[in-house]
Amino acid sequence: MLSNEAYHSPGERQLLLRFWKSAGGFWKGKSAGWAWLLTVLLIATVLLQLLTQYYLNFWNRDFFNAVERKDGKELLSQALRFIPLAAASLSLAVFSVWGRMTLQRRWRAWFSDELYRYWLGQDRFVRLNFVAGDYQAPEYRIAEDVRLATDLPVDLVLGLAASLLTAATFIGILWVVGGNLTIDAASLTLTIPGYLVVAVVIYSIAVAAVTMLIGRRLTDVLEENKRAEAQLRAVGTHVRESGESTAPGMKGEDGIRAIRPALKAVISSWLDYCWQLVRLTIITHTNSLVTPVIGLLLCTPKYVAGTILLGEVVQAAAAFVVVQGACSWFTDNYPRLAEWAASANRVASLLLALDKIDPAQVKDETVRMRG
Repeated sequence: MLSNEAYHSPGERQLLLRFWKSAGGFWKGKSAGWAWLLTVLLIATVLLQLLTQYYLNFWNRDFFNAVERKDGKELLSQALRFIPLAAASLSLAVFSVWGRMTLQRRWRAWFSDELYRYWLGQDRFVRLNFVAGDYQAPEYRIAEDVRLATDLPVDLVLGLAASLLTAATFIGILWVVGGNLTIDAASLTLTIPGYLVVAVVIYSIAVAAVTMLIGRRLTDVLEENKRAEAQLRAVGTHVRESGESTAPGMKGEDGIRAIRPALKAVISSWLDYCWQLVRLTIITHTNSLVTPVIGLLLCTPKYVAGTILLGEVVQAAAAFVVVQGACSWFTDNYPRLAEWAASANRVASLLLALDKIDPAQVKDETVRMRG
């Protein structure tokens, strides 16, 4: 029997490859038309949002330069110029929400349908009980883990693309506006070209390194949390079915004794998850508070020296925040990356368990799921 086979837990790479082997089929076959149309529209939205953000950055410069000159006519002109930029930004944000959720909804519907077919086809849902492996509560994995495994990649990939493009665009602004910084110390003169760019890169690397160090266990913690939640549901279902059967079943106290350890494991895993998020929140929130201040402080010496105007200080500080935010994509999204990896791993472990039922069918089943 399959349950007597030696079971070796698959590695992270094997699990993710198995997940994408099936999930990537959404962009092939009959579903490919809508999938690629929505993908292209969302990429175009990211580019247009970046363009709008770029013009808003220059609007900041011109507006505050007008404030410094006390130029009422120019201030009115800039106020009117702001209206179409704000309207464009709002319209793109609204369309982005619709596009993202439509893609997520369609991908989840397609993938869930394929998984249900694979699980229920040829009585695999019955034969799965004889397969050794990590596949408990498959119905929960298809309902909940597939949702997260298809929702999060859309948000994460679009966010990463926007961050890379934003960093590339606004680094140019930082380099031009910030220029070089010359430091005179004793008899030495040190010139740092593009000092704002150098500062934002060093700062972002430091924040990312600290985040990785603190959150290195987060994926494992999330997987354990999901496993404990699934176990609690499974125990509860078993207790209910035992009570509803015609044969003598569990009494109330028996059910409580069966559920209590599973509930304790869930609460313990949530406590571990809570402390992981607390530590990460210290990093992310401190970063969001400190970054604007660092940008302004780095620009202050040149403003005091009279080499840049107030508008350029505001423009450079805003660009510093934007670039640092783009460079901190990994830091800000580390918990969500860990959550996606945990859900994708659980879906993949179910797929691998189903693959073991009838290895000869795996190739044909995979081809069908890919369209």
